[in-house]
Amino acid sequence: MDLMQYYLWIVIFHIMAMMSWMAMLFYQPRLYVYHTEHKNKPDFVEVVKMQEYKMYKYIGLPAMWATVISGLLMIYLRPEMLNLSDPWLFAKLFFAGLLVAYSFSMEYFRKRLEKGIYPKSGNFFRAYNEVPTVLSILIVGYVVVKTFSLLFTFITLLFGAFIIYKVLRQKPKDEA
Repeated sequence: MDLMQYYLWIVIFHIMAMMSWMAMLFYQPRLYVYHTEHKNKPDFVEVVKMQEYKMYKYIGLPAMWATVISGLLMIYLRPEMLNLSDPWLFAKLFFAGLLVAYSFSMEYFRKRLEKGIYPKSGNFFRAYNEVPTVLSILIVGYVVVKTFSLLFTFITLLFGAFIIYKVLRQKPKDEA
């Protein structure tokens, strides 16, 4: 069977899986904000725990693996994309790897919160929620222009760091 005839279908599947994965990455930290800031409301926390579990286990984790596997399949089918003279794909893979690590950190925090351990504040999770946005801007930028730009990378990371800094500097809700 010639998989190359299905390449564009694999690309479509990759994009759809990535969109599902990103939905979890954008929403899961927000659930952690609610969980952390309402820890004194046990009925509310139980509902949020269920949402956290289902979002991660039923949407995020399968979508992440679908994204990774379809992405590797695309590289297998088109190895010429791994071009050292224009390393955009290497940059994309590096930041996608950070996104995978971030995804696993969501499970780490979920398990801690599930046990009633509150390792971070609501503000931390608000700021942490900006990480996948910054990484996805870089990843999508490299894919669309198919080139690596140190200036684009630097500006995006600087902008992301500024946003995260501003979010961390906000006063918590109960102090505002």
